[in-house]
Amino acid sequence: MIPSIERTIGRRRGWLKMDWAGLWRYRDLLWLTIRRDFVARYQQTVLGPAWFVVQPLVTALVFTVVFGRNVAVRDGPPPFLFYLGGMLAWSFFSNVLGGAGNTFNANANVFTKVYFPRLIAPLAVTISSLVPLAIQAAVFAFAYVWVRLGATPFWHADSAALWLLPWCLVHTALFGLGVSLLTSALSAKYRDLQHALPFVLQMWLFVTPVIFPLSQLGPAARTIAAVNPLTPIVEAVRRGFFGEGELSFPLFALSFAITVAVLVAGLALFQRAERTFADTV
Repeated sequence: MIPSIERTIGRRRGWLKMDWAGLWRYRDLLWLTIRRDFVARYQQTVLGPAWFVVQPLVTALVFTVVFGRNVAVRDGPPPFLFYLGGMLAWSFFSNVLGGAGNTFNANANVFTKVYFPRLIAPLAVTISSLVPLAIQAAVFAFAYVWVRLGATPFWHADSAALWLLPWCLVHTALFGLGVSLLTSALSAKYRDLQHALPFVLQMWLFVTPVIFPLSQLGPAARTIAAVNPLTPIVEAVRRGFFGEGELSFPLFALSFAITVAVLVAGLALFQRAERTFADTV
């Protein structure tokens, strides 16, 4: 006779008291959700995962045609390669926010019927977004090697900055997760946010030094870019591969402080919203 297992689900005390045991207990669900997110994203599409390649290539091409003549990076890479490298961190962040920024409303049918740690849903999106990032990084690496072998480049990689790239990846993931938790919690109560999120992402792109490097921005634009946690990350990627970009410890420190604040606030609001979401859906 199989013994019965009785489990009591109680209300947690404190907004920041994480259910680490629950996350570990439902780790199989996490991996299944990661697989579901990856498969469902491009299911019944003609190109399938090739969209991971097409989207950054088309975006970099458009930026090259529209803004390429205005980007004056001295002895730097071709504009197309410049934009392709700058899009790596931004694409990862936008994929995380676009996929997990409306967690409660997107998973309402599941959340109101089955119990599991709700944090699994945005975590799954964050982890599954590493797959398109890896594919885009491979495309960039191919273009990078192709350009360097095809002609004598005037730029040189910065090995010290390259060592920062793993940290930049973790930093971007934490910031994207934090912003996603904030927007998910707010959109559970204010539904207008789910319609405004694509517009916010578009505007955010223009205050991130993806189109123009930080060195070409004016004083006012530099001030705005300085409070953007993605700014030092994009600059570090370009510094690592092209030797162009500003590595500033104060910028990184400010970026990390904002990331921690956003993540903590996001966890608090997310856990607060999950308690009452089923009553307001």
